[in-house]
Amino acid sequence: MSTPTPPAETETALARRYRLELNTGTTTPTWSLVPGVQEFAPKVEPTQQKSTTYDDEGWADSTVTELAWSIETKLAHRCHPETRVFNAAQERLRLASESFGAASRVHVRYYDREGRDEAYEGYALVTWEPEGGAPDDLDTVKVTLTGKGPRKKIANPLAPPAGGTLALVAEESSAAVRKKVAA
Repeated sequence: MSTPTPPAETETALARRYRLELNTGTTTPTWSLVPGVQEFAPKVEPTQQKSTTYDDEGWADSTVTELAWSIETKLAHRCHPETRVFNAAQERLRLASESFGAASRVHVRYYDREGRDEAYEGYALVTWEPEGGAPDDLDTVKVTLTGKGPRKKIANPLAPPAGGTLALVAEESSAAVRKKVAA
């Protein structure tokens, strides 16, 4: 019996690696940062239906028949220091939570702010729940975005250029070697 090689990935990722953006445009997407994220929990929940038959010889069997996505986030409710007007992206979320029909739906995207492959977008319904608190507490809000239709994988807007950083360094090194050889 052999001992498995220890993994090279020994660093723990930070929870603050996500960035949440809201489309504030009309016909062309205009992505606006949703500021003040204090907690962020994206989820995909499968619906499983029993699919056991006699052929399973008494062992239960299930099949995934539907996927549902959501995001639970806690926001520090942001306002302008002089005008006291609330942040436009946060205000749009709040107003959507109090609306019906198309006005109740928002277009969001989220991605890893370090450029990793994890990046998605979709339409969602909004639940806006102010958390209240004591006189010395900050104004925070629990926001739940419940997916309306598919959550689509997208290219991370912060991803390194094709070939990645290592490929660019290798190209630069090769170019420097070619210059020395030519000289």
